[in-house]
Amino acid sequence: MLAEVSETGRALRRSELDALRELGERAADAGHGWRGLVGLYLGETRRVWSTLPGITGPAWGTRADAARTGEAVLAAVDAAVAALGEGHEHAQRLAVRREEAERREFVDDLLYGRSDLGRLAERAERFGLRLARTHAVAVAEGERAYDDVHPHVRRVERELIGRFGERDVLLATKDGRLVCIAASSERAVLDAFTAYVRGALGERAGARRVAIGREHSGAGGVVRSYEEALAALKLADRLDLPGPVLHATELLVFPVLLRDRAAMADLVRTVLGPLTGSRGGAGPLLETLHAYAAAGYVNAEAARRLKISVRTLSYRLARITTLTGYDPADPLHRYTLETAAMGARLLGWPEQPL
Repeated sequence: MLAEVSETGRALRRSELDALRELGERAADAGHGWRGLVGLYLGETRRVWSTLPGITGPAWGTRADAARTGEAVLAAVDAAVAALGEGHEHAQRLAVRREEAERREFVDDLLYGRSDLGRLAERAERFGLRLARTHAVAVAEGERAYDDVHPHVRRVERELIGRFGERDVLLATKDGRLVCIAASSERAVLDAFTAYVRGALGERAGARRVAIGREHSGAGGVVRSYEEALAALKLADRLDLPGPVLHATELLVFPVLLRDRAAMADLVRTVLGPLTGSRGGAGPLLETLHAYAAAGYVNAEAARRLKISVRTLSYRLARITTLTGYDPADPLHRYTLETAAMGARLLGWPEQPL
C-alpha cells in the first residue's frame, strides 16, 4: 500500500481505512496493546522506507518531488495508524461495556442468590472471589445514591486495591448503595472500606451509615450477610439508632422480637395502649421512655436528652405509671416497658395502628 502511495501520491481509500479499522479491532480482541501495535506499524514503515520507489527515485516527477512523495507517504501512515487506533479503541470500549455488563449480572446473581452455584463459583473466580471461603458483606448508604461512575466510589476502589490488592474482595454498587464483599480472613478490608466511605479520604460524599453483616460460608453465605446488612440499615432508620457503623451481630435481638409479630403487637397494645389517653397522645410519653432507657435510667441525663427539667421528667414518669400500671423504677416493670417501647418503634406505633 505504501509503495503504491509512493508511486502515485494518492490518499488511502475508504476500503483500506475500513480494513485497518477491522485489523485494529481484531488486534484488541487478541490482546495486543496499543503501544505495541503502533510500534509494529511504525517499525515496518521505517523498514520499507528506503525501498519505496518515490523515495529512492523520481517515480512520479523529478527528484525534487521526493520531499512531497515523503509527505504523501507519511500522511498515509498517519491515516493508517489513526484508522487502526479507531478500531482498537472501539473494540476496547465494547470489551469494557461487556465486562461491566457481566460484572453487573454477576453481582445481581450473587446478591440475590440466583444462578447455579457451581456456575456462580466459576464466574466468581474471574472477579477475584473464592466462594468456598467465608465472607462478610458491608453496605454503605450515602446522602445521595451511589452509582458505578460516582467519583467517591472510584476513589474508594483505588484505595482498597492499592492497599490490599485484588485478593478475595469485590466492590460494587447495588440499588444506590455501595457494597463491599470480603473474605473473613481479610477483615481489615472491611474496616478500611468503612473508614474510607465514612469520609477518611477527606471527601464530602462520605456515607451516612455503614452496616456489616455476619460472616457466612459459600455463595449462600454472601447473600445472607448482604441481607443482614440491609436489615441493619432498615432497623437503624426505623429505630433512629445513633451509630454510624452497625454490626448485624449486635442487632440480633430485633429479629427475635419481630419473629412473633402478633405477640409483639399484643404486648404494645396491652402495656402502652393506655398512653393514648394522655393529653397530647402517646407520643411524648413514649419518647420519654426511649430517652430514659437510652440514658441508663438516670433522670438528669434523660432530662438533658429530652431538653426538659428533671421535675418535668419525674411528672412524666409518674404519669406513665398511673396510666399503664408499670413503674419504671421496678426492674421487671422497667424491662417490660422498655421491650414494649422498642416493639412500638419496630411496628411504627402509634402512627401505624396495630
